[in-house]
Amino acid sequence: MAAVLLAWLLAALSLLTVRWIDPPFTAVHVQRRVQAWIHRTPYHKRYAFVRLNRISPDLQHAVIAAEDARFFQHHGFDWREIQAAAEDDLDKGRSRGASTITQQLVKNLFFGTGRSFIRKGAEFTLVPVAELVLGKRRILELYLNVIEWGPGVYGAEAAARSYYTTGAQNLGRQQAVRLAAILPAPLKRRPEQMNGYSVRILERMRQMGW
Repeated sequence: MAAVLLAWLLAALSLLTVRWIDPPFTAVHVQRRVQAWIHRTPYHKRYAFVRLNRISPDLQHAVIAAEDARFFQHHGFDWREIQAAAEDDLDKGRSRGASTITQQLVKNLFFGTGRSFIRKGAEFTLVPVAELVLGKRRILELYLNVIEWGPGVYGAEAAARSYYTTGAQNLGRQQAVRLAAILPAPLKRRPEQMNGYSVRILERMRQMGW
């Protein structure tokens, strides 16, 4: 119990730190490198942190529309979406995600992609801390910079250069929605394959006034 509490305190202090300092790596970065070492597969990390004003507004809007449409309305947990997901699970007999951008950021920073009740409990208590300490703009900036966008590709700048040979600030609307469309499964999906889903994201953006 003491070890768990200490780990939580360290994570909370880390959140305070990343309010001003850009993280050099995350739990997901470490996880992928360890996996590559265990399986003896090549691994090349591409990660370049850029300020939010150097990320295309189209990409910011596309990611919010695709991942967390009520990002600016909730305080870390979207209870409306959680309820809808639970009802959908009961109706269809399968589960779908309802994680917010803040939840996904906390998971990326500290826990990796694994699932456990302990991890979910720790995440649940850290999300309000992230909202309080970081604020929405910094949460979005961190999220867009650290999330996985392909094998060894982390963040908007690396994704833009890897898939479109340009900087994140130069991404157009179609490029942005296709990048947003691969986020649910970045190790399997590619932007050029995301025709149907990218159209749905574009429609959500229009409905949200973007």
